[in-house]
Amino acid sequence: MTVGEVLRRSTAFLAGRGSETPRLDAELLLGKALEVERIDLYLDHDRPLTQGELDAARALVVRRGRREPVQHVLGEWPFRRLVLTVDRRALIPRPETEILVERCLALIAERDAPRVLDVGVGSGAIALAIADEHAGSHVTGVDVSPDALALARENAARTGIDLEVLEHDLFNGLPAGPWDLVVSNPPYVHAAELPGLAPEVADWEPRLALLADGHTESIARSAVSVLQPGGALVLEAHGEEAGDVAELLVAHGFVDVHVTPDLAGRDRVVEGRLSGAGRPG
Repeated sequence: MTVGEVLRRSTAFLAGRGSETPRLDAELLLGKALEVERIDLYLDHDRPLTQGELDAARALVVRRGRREPVQHVLGEWPFRRLVLTVDRRALIPRPETEILVERCLALIAERDAPRVLDVGVGSGAIALAIADEHAGSHVTGVDVSPDALALARENAARTGIDLEVLEHDLFNGLPAGPWDLVVSNPPYVHAAELPGLAPEVADWEPRLALLADGHTESIARSAVSVLQPGGALVLEAHGEEAGDVAELLVAHGFVDVHVTPDLAGRDRVVEGRLSGAGRPG
């Protein structure tokens, strides 16, 4: 069976199993099995596969056919300039979260050595991207999940980026700063929404990182006491609740509150700055 035939059959199989991107998935999985880039699949379109290559490709496609996220099957996924290990221990880094990082970088661009706190560090994607793209930043990531913390440490080692990682429950407040930036992609999916989620999300990603339970409110409240005067809070939000989050920040005394849409045009990232008058005593 040739590369082209495997691509065609894999695409049809994955489409029948409900994948929204069957051709792309087939290309990525076959590329991993053959240890080549996607473009090479078309350069070698008519090359017959060995039995070992067929077996390797089949195993990956079967996993994806069970609705395991393609990112998990591949074992890694790109995020901005980095390639990170991904698995069931934390949320898969998503394109909308790259917008979150962009806003963070803009807010600390004029600071030579900003202190940054990532609340709910997960895979480390946000924290590592900020540290990677702002060379002078000092970034700390906290999470309540030991599994997520282990993954973040693995990704810090993989990328060679210095990242402090601490176990911490955000409902006990935030680590004492003062911080120049507090950022979080908190859980914001409601339990009633779970039945409507794709199996790749509902069955494979950690509920602890998905389900909203007052996380956003707690972070906004606690950030006031740990930010530097003029420091910023940046939060990813539910696409239908960014306006509510913006109002929450205003209620806690943040100024210059702004909402940025994601690539699909949904309001997604909410930011605000702590008044230069300083933190409450």
